[in-house]
Amino acid sequence: MQHKQRILIVDDEESIRFTFEAFLSDEGYEVVTARSFEEAVSCVDRAECDLIFADIILGGRTGIDFMREIRGRNMTTPVVMVTGDPSIDTASEALRLGAFDYIPKPVNQNTLLHVTTMALKHKAIMAEKEQYRMNLEAIFRSVKDPIITVDQKLTVIELNHAAEKVFGLGRDAIGRNFRELSVPCSENCSRALIETIEKKQPLELVRMECQHRGGQGTVLSLSTSPLLDHKGLFSGAVVVIRDETRIADLERDLRERRQCHNIIGKSRQMQEVYTLIENLADVQTTVLISGESGTGKELVAEAIHYKGIRKDMPLVKVSCSALSENLLESELFGHVRGAFTGAVKDKTGRFQRADGGTIFLDEIGDISPRTQLQMLRVLQEMEFERVGDSSPVRVDVRVIAATNRDLAERVRSGEFREDLYYRLKVIEVALPTLRARTDDIPILLEHFIGKFNQRLGRNISGVSADVSRIFMDYPWPGNIREFEHALEHGFILCRQSTITLDHLPKNIREFRGDDSVSSAGGEEDERAKIISSLEKAGWNKARAARLLNIDRKTLYRKLEKYTINRNLGD
Repeated sequence: MQHKQRILIVDDEESIRFTFEAFLSDEGYEVVTARSFEEAVSCVDRAECDLIFADIILGGRTGIDFMREIRGRNMTTPVVMVTGDPSIDTASEALRLGAFDYIPKPVNQNTLLHVTTMALKHKAIMAEKEQYRMNLEAIFRSVKDPIITVDQKLTVIELNHAAEKVFGLGRDAIGRNFRELSVPCSENCSRALIETIEKKQPLELVRMECQHRGGQGTVLSLSTSPLLDHKGLFSGAVVVIRDETRIADLERDLRERRQCHNIIGKSRQMQEVYTLIENLADVQTTVLISGESGTGKELVAEAIHYKGIRKDMPLVKVSCSALSENLLESELFGHVRGAFTGAVKDKTGRFQRADGGTIFLDEIGDISPRTQLQMLRVLQEMEFERVGDSSPVRVDVRVIAATNRDLAERVRSGEFREDLYYRLKVIEVALPTLRARTDDIPILLEHFIGKFNQRLGRNISGVSADVSRIFMDYPWPGNIREFEHALEHGFILCRQSTITLDHLPKNIREFRGDDSVSSAGGEEDERAKIISSLEKAGWNKARAARLLNIDRKTLYRKLEKYTINRNLGD
């Protein structure tokens, strides 16, 4: 059932109230009347009215007083003022207070009904606009991204609650120029707004890195759009600012946890290595990186250096096993002219070249006793003498060393100085073998396929299922280096989009995963396999046990059983 529109007649003359009520009731309106200011207030308190006719004179009060009363209550009901003595002053005051119209007495039926129709239509339009405004305001409030609107001179017109909360802006920002606000990337935002105002076209800026709040870094995306009024006329612009710092951080963490500098891997073992690298980056202590050949010790050294405060200073690398004792001494510490035959000019050593930065001493376990003693002095005092010179040279160098040998075992055998060992091993980063982190093989495969496609100009999409299976089962004694070389071998031979078994190196292609130690072929067969694995592992028992797919204690029992030792003449 349709709601009957309610009209209030306020007049101290009974005849006027009766006449208005009769005319309007005949048209189907619900009419209530009041003869005084107080009765009129009581009526509007009891129920909302759709239209009010109010006489200017109401006993000791006026219709103007009633207008002020209902406007003070934030009522939007249209009011038509009625008077028998119209004047410019009362008309202008009534209209100033928001009266819909002003009609003089005597009021004829046609005029009354025409004004009623127009006033109620006006109320319906205003109610629709108010509902639309409230919906927009609710949307404006509920959006969690800061929204700021400006006019064509960049003066702030409005801002939502998110802008107040996120940027710490108050309502006093309204009326100020946008450039004066404390908004991250203020210049970029201002330029985007100006471009939108000038071109009257929307603009979007994605993932800008900004500094805000005392140097705190933020990542923002923003979009601007032109503002049009109800007539379609351009009036300014709106900017929506989205803080994507957390998303960017999560993406970076995800990316970094699959990769740290140039190290690839997401396994639990590599997560521990990544955390250790991050903790070591800015701690200027000596680091010893241990692990089998091919596990990526040099990459870890690079990551520690380039993530730390010395990243803009030199990273100098030395392969200690590649040089003789005399050459290594000269390379490390330098020499003066005439120090030895062939020393035709002064030479700056690697330690001096690394001053302020980092020196990476690869295969530190292979240096001679004499070089070990010299190295100990450098680590203790950061001071050395060039070959042929007695003048000490002081340096500020971070030392990172690496070895694929068991230094503790070399200390026990007297091949390596114990004091140097503990000087080097302030913090140890022990790298896992590839066979101990097979979860990383798919990621490494993806990485190297991309790398070789780019380097060799190929378009290989992947490997066959049996290649994937053998990659996961193969023990990889050469670790990641062997894996990379095997895949490069496949790239060179493959002339299609998928690498198959035929493209792999022979030793991997023929691997069947049944090479673990077993007595099924007899004790002589088992003994031969153990000796073969030890030789492959350079008689490193831990590595040989992994190759045999048994634990170290089992290997020791079998070594004792078969009386196998390194001095065998087998």
